Amino acid sequence: MISNFVSLGSKADFGVKTLKVLAVIGLGLALSGCIASSRLAGGLISPTQEATPQTGPAETDATPPLASEPIAGTELPAPRAAAQTTPASEATPTSATAPPPLTGTPKIVLLLPLSASGRAGTAAQALKNAADLAMADLPGVSIELVVKDERGTPDGAREATKQAIAEGASVIIGPLLASSVQATGSIARSANRPVIAFSTDIGVAGRGVYLLSFLPQSDVDRILSFAAAKGKKTIAALIPESTYGNAVNATLQDVAARNGITIKAIERYIPGAIDPAAQRLSAIKDQIDALFIPENGDNAASVAKALSGAGLDPKKIQLLGTSAWDDPHIFSASAFTNGWFAMPDKSGFETFAAKYRERFSSDPTRIATLAYDAVFLLNALKKNKGDKAFDAETLATPEGAIGLDGLFRFRQDGTNQRGLVVMQVNKGSATKIDNAPTNFP
Repeated sequence: MISNFVSLGSKADFGVKTLKVLAVIGLGLALSGCIASSRLAGGLISPTQEATPQTGPAETDATPPLASEPIAGTELPAPRAAAQTTPASEATPTSATAPPPLTGTPKIVLLLPLSASGRAGTAAQALKNAADLAMADLPGVSIELVVKDERGTPDGAREATKQAIAEGASVIIGPLLASSVQATGSIARSANRPVIAFSTDIGVAGRGVYLLSFLPQSDVDRILSFAAAKGKKTIAALIPESTYGNAVNATLQDVAARNGITIKAIERYIPGAIDPAAQRLSAIKDQIDALFIPENGDNAASVAKALSGAGLDPKKIQLLGTSAWDDPHIFSASAFTNGWFAMPDKSGFETFAAKYRERFSSDPTRIATLAYDAVFLLNALKKNKGDKAFDAETLATPEGAIGLDGLFRFRQDGTNQRGLVVMQVNKGSATKIDNAPTNFP
């Protein structure tokens, strides 16, 4: 049986010995450091030498948390202008029936809000740095990377997208914010250029527009399937009235049904005013064996107080959470002790962050790995799938890829699915209690 996934990173081998492509989508070419080898039906064919990795430029950045402040296509991590190419045309390409054939080295255009202020600009700079780092680490470059500033506005995104396509872009990576992704997607789709974007708003995903971001839907799927495997059958949920809470709530019932879990009640609350919602759950506390609370560390104390006041004993009711729990405030709140939550494995990010700090003398934002993985993925696909590298069937292959944050795949609807670890809260820390899957069922 052919192993059909791309491995883009491991904590053991990073820099020159970096990312392994264990078996690229149906073809099976492997990259290990600077050596390429082919696996076909498990057989090893003689390796060939790859090009020596090149170096790239350096910039700066800052680090916002991932889970407690989900990047939902609105806020985010100041910038410095990135190198830009001269616009060739402002004309919007007409729609095509198929992507243009790949000839020569395909141009990959990275659209980011580099001149935006605040968190969006800061995150944009980190994503650019990560993409530069990926290009420097490539054990054989088969793509050209061009960076454009889309200013963090729909108008800026439209202008930059038109320029990118007029200049021959084969794929667009970015933008970051939902409104910009929507603007880019409509233009790129008409020209049959795929977009790999970073928004967490699944409303902007769709045909040809893929989200590589950390989506809360994957967290819900993973933690409920784990809870079901551990015998949890009846749960309730306390969900904040927020953008993040809405995203979680939208998928909760479907995921529960798939895993044979009955939801006795879903209580919504305004952040900071959880007590009434917790009190309403008090009446069914003896009917549930788990309580799902997708809350972040900023509200950990108020959640703990509300649970106690409502008689919801975490020693009797298993608490479940999302990657928003990856926060010292959660770890220090005794009510969350022994609670379970799902999140991407951080080992790849930690290795990446050390290399990033060495290169740029600053800390990366948590989402910086997304740009790194996007560049490595597209380079690997071009090397191994040739003219079909960026077709929808290739990008959304069900086998997926392994990146710095673990296993992931694009769905046909443009969203993604990730293989996540399950963590258990201890006093002051969290411990991994279930490894991330290495393939999708």
